[in-house]
Amino acid sequence: MEGAQIAKSVLEMVQEARSASRIIAAMPTMQKNSILGDIAEALLRQQAFILAENSKDMEAGKKKGLSTAMLDRLQITEKGIGDMVQGLREVAALEDPVGEISEMRRRPSGITVGRMRVPLGVILMIYESRPNVTIDSAALCLKAGNAVILRGGSEAIYSNLALAKVLQEVLIRHSVTPTVVQVLPFTDREAVDILLQQEESIDLVIPRGGEGLIRAVTEKSRIPVLKHYKGVCHCFVDADADQDMAVSIILNAKVQRPGVCNALEGLLVHREIAEKFLPKVSQALKKENVRLLGCRSSCLICEEMIQPAAETDWGTEFLDLAMVVKVVHGLDEAMDYIARYGSRHTETILTRSYAHGQRFLQEVDASAVMVNASTRFNDGGQFGLGAEIGISTTKLHAYGPMGLKELTTQKFIVYGSGEIRT
Repeated sequence: MEGAQIAKSVLEMVQEARSASRIIAAMPTMQKNSILGDIAEALLRQQAFILAENSKDMEAGKKKGLSTAMLDRLQITEKGIGDMVQGLREVAALEDPVGEISEMRRRPSGITVGRMRVPLGVILMIYESRPNVTIDSAALCLKAGNAVILRGGSEAIYSNLALAKVLQEVLIRHSVTPTVVQVLPFTDREAVDILLQQEESIDLVIPRGGEGLIRAVTEKSRIPVLKHYKGVCHCFVDADADQDMAVSIILNAKVQRPGVCNALEGLLVHREIAEKFLPKVSQALKKENVRLLGCRSSCLICEEMIQPAAETDWGTEFLDLAMVVKVVHGLDEAMDYIARYGSRHTETILTRSYAHGQRFLQEVDASAVMVNASTRFNDGGQFGLGAEIGISTTKLHAYGPMGLKELTTQKFIVYGSGEIRT
């Protein structure tokens, strides 16, 4: 498709999404839930069609030489469709935040002022590989009253268009414009560049993928971007920590799923317990094939289990069975280290000291700060949000996992009975 045609098609999609956003914003909760339930049923009915379209992407991916990990993320299975169906039903069961009124106050002038929760408007999702993101994102945006434009990776184009077809057919059966949920039907990067300039019509961009994708989107966008560059998460083991509990937490945080953003990447150990604790935790991690890279002190204590870290290792998101280890003088040095090398994702302290735990909670800047718990808990489902659309490591307009409520904002509402300002 030529550049002029791409630009025309993209701008039409944006305008259609803006018009559709007014319709979905006013839609009653029961209707939204009914649509989500019908999409779930439609996915099951159309399973053969979806799997056949996904096989086209899989075949093309193999020819392109995509990695085994990439192909695994790309593939849709019957179980994967079942997970999508379950996700849709879970979103339908969540409380609808739209229209919630709070903080009503009567002012001296006589007016009553409050706040009403409303949708953001139009959301642009840019993501890689996983076709299930198409369903997850559409479900959350729809329930929160937003129109959404979805741009998946070129490697998943057939899968994403198939899922969009199922979604839109359900919307049409409910007499709702299908432009509430749109998937970009072409893979030209020029289309993304055009979308990122539409600040008058698109309210938020959410990129999901590697750091390179997110930085590229942020650099080009004139629209606010939900940023989550990387997850460099740390655990500080205080002098009085329960050491058996600490080993259990560290193993879970590092080993359970090392390739995710809330996995542990850095271990900080108080010097008073380093001689005793480091050999214990290092041995447990080595049994799980974790490669340890440490400071001089940690290497001297565990010279056979910890290798010297290079300067570039500090602050690295390994996303693998590797992590850095550093011996620190205490809480202040640990917090200074986190301030320098952390990514504002998840930080945890293991301690028996209430005072140290409270200082850590108050002074450490991250989207989730924990006491005596694994970093793996930073997740929308684990926090009781239901599904999530991403984790924000910037503070505007959300910080941490973004569920339904984070896909809305609040506007002021005023009730009066003829008052005028004097």
